[in-house]
Amino acid sequence: MSIDAKIVADLVKNDVKLVTTVPCKQLAGVIAEVDRSEDIYHIPANKEDEGIGICAGAFMGGKRAAIIMQNTALGVTVNTLVTLTQFYRMPLPMLISYRGELGEPVACQVEMAVHTKALLNQLHIPTYHFHHESDAEELDKILQYTFMCNKPVAILTDATFWKGY
Repeated sequence: MSIDAKIVADLVKNDVKLVTTVPCKQLAGVIAEVDRSEDIYHIPANKEDEGIGICAGAFMGGKRAAIIMQNTALGVTVNTLVTLTQFYRMPLPMLISYRGELGEPVACQVEMAVHTKALLNQLHIPTYHFHHESDAEELDKILQYTFMCNKPVAILTDATFWKGY
């Protein structure tokens, strides 16, 4: 099973019914797999904070949701994460491509990478960093955790995990 299919299978196993995505080259395979899934309703979003709002609506409607996004727009989501997701204790798995790390070919991506983990830490959002495909074996337990404790959780996937750019 491909890593993209494994990620989607874990989402389905954990009863995630809606996934919103923001385009990302690194995450293109998993986004395509979400789009093909008959068990997940896929809603592409224009911006990450919009996607989180869509996930909040799903949660309020009794559905489990997740967002797939880049870390470079994490700053845009701070208000939504704090005043909506955390205040209302909404579980939100966030599969995040961690751009700006070793091997990054685009210089402007580096600046947000410098702040990503510190920002998530400041927001008290549990964060898991996947470097190798084998790290994805933890995804099922991470998803169980976020739905058990009603907290957003960040899963950072770097270029090493996706085998380069």
